[in-house]
Amino acid sequence: MQWLKPKLQFICLIFILISSACGQLGRDPNGYLTYCPCMGKSGFTSFWHKLKSHISAGRFGNQADHFLGSLAFAKALNRTLILPPWVEYRKGELRSRQVPFNTYFEVNPLQEYHRVITMADFMWHLADDVWPESDRVSFCYMERKSLQLEKNDPEKPSCHAKDGNPFGPFWDTFHIDFVRSEFYGPLHFDVHHSAVAAKWQAKYPPELWPVLAFTGAPASFPVQLENCQLQQYMQWSQRYRDAAREFIREQLPRGAFVGIHLRNGIDWVRACEHVKDSQHLFASPQCLGYKNERGPLYPELCMPSKEAIVRQLKRTIKNVRQTQPNNEIKSVFVASDSNHMIGELSTALTRMGISVHKLPEDDPYLDLAILGQSNHFIGNCISSYSAFVKRERDSHGFPSYFWGFPKEKDRQPSKAHEEL
Repeated sequence: MQWLKPKLQFICLIFILISSACGQLGRDPNGYLTYCPCMGKSGFTSFWHKLKSHISAGRFGNQADHFLGSLAFAKALNRTLILPPWVEYRKGELRSRQVPFNTYFEVNPLQEYHRVITMADFMWHLADDVWPESDRVSFCYMERKSLQLEKNDPEKPSCHAKDGNPFGPFWDTFHIDFVRSEFYGPLHFDVHHSAVAAKWQAKYPPELWPVLAFTGAPASFPVQLENCQLQQYMQWSQRYRDAAREFIREQLPRGAFVGIHLRNGIDWVRACEHVKDSQHLFASPQCLGYKNERGPLYPELCMPSKEAIVRQLKRTIKNVRQTQPNNEIKSVFVASDSNHMIGELSTALTRMGISVHKLPEDDPYLDLAILGQSNHFIGNCISSYSAFVKRERDSHGFPSYFWGFPKEKDRQPSKAHEEL
């Protein structure tokens, strides 16, 4: 029986570790809040639904905007935010993939702002006690019709929280089914300009509603101005910090570099067609202001020409050489969803002694981490992907600019471009 001792000791150690973890993850008496980061009706205007056939849902930038709003909402309600995984789509796969939140971002820095827990930790350690299967209710503003018409029962309206992709795959990842739906209208999520948080707490006290599980994010898109500063708590995981530093150190020449984001895929071309009908489009408030106080929307913000991109990039480099002669730009790093313009940019910048680079393999998250560390950044005013970079850089005091902003004819002769 001597051979059993090591095994028993190992089993005891595992039990102790699990018990310790459970002890650290004690139940929050103030309740929890979670949501599917799905591009559904929650937080979207009717205009978005007109575009949804052109824009593949669930892009990271949109989810990041929603996350910041959801974090602020959870804090206002004083509920622990259950961190949802990121929803991703892979070519050739019919169902979305759910990637753990902490794959890309650290959890601990978020705790400095408010209480959070990963979805995996909550479901593994707390759900059976806090949120038993018989009490799982999905929240939506109003009835959400099913794509399968036979499921729509006028006598029993429902959120249909698992109907469609990514809704179904998201909740299935954690084996979550809902026993009924709760319609929370006319309550809303704007906790900055109203007393709605108190109304939520009064209608849904944590003693009766320990978990508020939303069909879509309890936040607006684009992110509210008041929530932009929460970006400071989104810090890259060690893996992505190291990968970004390694690429900059090993692949880029020594010296300053400009990071640029080119949004030019076919879905974006189609989306930009709607500029003429809009005051705002996606993340446009980041350069035009939330009330268009810096001007109206115009096509060049969304889809600048190749010639305009080259002109603005050259102007940026020349301006830095004049104003920062001891920190000259030596290279350009390009992130793009389609055409990186490596050939065109390399040819245009050869005489200036500037090299142009991109990742050898597509990795939009590593692109973001590198862009965040560039000495200068030029992004797309309309893109929520660029907006993520802009907010991160703002939190560090780094300069950012936008393609086509301000309009070339409005630029001051003495300035290469206007910094926001």
